[in-house]
Amino acid sequence: MTSELVYIKRFLNMPLPKGQSAFLWGARRTGKTTLLAQRFPDSVRYDLLESDTFFRLSKEPHLLRQELAVLADEKKLRDPVIIDEVQKAPPLLDEVHWLIENKRISFILCGSSARKLKRSHANMLGGRAWRFVLHPFTTQELGRKFDLMCALNRGLIPSHYLDENYRLSIKAYISDYLKEEIQYEGLVRNLPAFARFLDTVPFSNGELVNYSNIAQECAVDSKTVAEYYRILVDTMLGQFIEPFRKRRKRQTITSTPKFYLFDVGIAGGLARRELNTNRGPEFGHAFEHLVFMELAAHTSYSRKDYDITFWRTKDGLEVDFVIGGGEIAIEIKGAPRLRPADFKGIAAFKEEFRPKRSIVVSQEPAHRKLDSGIEVIPWKKFFTMLWAGEIV
Repeated sequence: MTSELVYIKRFLNMPLPKGQSAFLWGARRTGKTTLLAQRFPDSVRYDLLESDTFFRLSKEPHLLRQELAVLADEKKLRDPVIIDEVQKAPPLLDEVHWLIENKRISFILCGSSARKLKRSHANMLGGRAWRFVLHPFTTQELGRKFDLMCALNRGLIPSHYLDENYRLSIKAYISDYLKEEIQYEGLVRNLPAFARFLDTVPFSNGELVNYSNIAQECAVDSKTVAEYYRILVDTMLGQFIEPFRKRRKRQTITSTPKFYLFDVGIAGGLARRELNTNRGPEFGHAFEHLVFMELAAHTSYSRKDYDITFWRTKDGLEVDFVIGGGEIAIEIKGAPRLRPADFKGIAAFKEEFRPKRSIVVSQEPAHRKLDSGIEVIPWKKFFTMLWAGEIV
């Protein structure tokens, strides 16, 4: 499997001028270590998942400064120094800061969460390091290796997507990382309550977040639920999207966000979902989640940094994704054949806000434009157009 990963080129570009440092964030198993090994094969590397490296540098952080200062003086550091899982040893960032300032050494600081660093008031380098995020695979990275049903069931974490035993891999990820390691890192104290919270998350994935209802199911208060969501965001395991807030004629939801887990396969694993057909409500929700993942990766990798929001009225009209401040409205429909009712939400948004493009992404086989100007784009073509710069 590892050899197969080598031949799948990732879209994340890290153009680091000489002397420039960077943080590389991303959820566990998204391929950060593999990517850095490919891009910077000659870098000096400290992996804090190695227990001897972790204990040595945690106990005596100054060893990092002393060792790298010698290599810098000997001019043996042509590439950035990589520190993997940097969140495990926050005091190292003071040494990194000194080495950047005094020895002009550049670093790539790799991790799955800035939460522990922020909580310990670690030195975040005051703008001296750029920020990059690695997402799960995208459809276009996989190219001919991409299969829709495979992606919806396995997700797009590299090791899961390429593994025939993906069910065991997803189960292990949920058990070993989402529950046990989050407690080990000290991010939660009440693990049973957090485990109950995780059981509820996939059933509200892509829906409006109702803190009170989830709090009742988890037997904790709403503030604790809000904190649990914040942990998922800080550990790169999920993302809120806010409602589109331009008000016109209709009463809209303007304060309650939606939440998506970072990977459709993890959402399916938590929900114990296995899709056997490309139709039905479960397929539709997973299909929408996949499109969100693609948009999230695209706005990050393209550096267009457009906002992804949603629009919903209090009487039930909605558009799944509104991007570019209302310039583009995108509705996701999983049904193989669209009906007039499927266009009600996006038609209402188009009438009210006049976006430049109104798009329905679906399983229909042909790209067509309605008399109203709404485009129906097959999902494969939509993804190709997105990465070719033809959507945004």
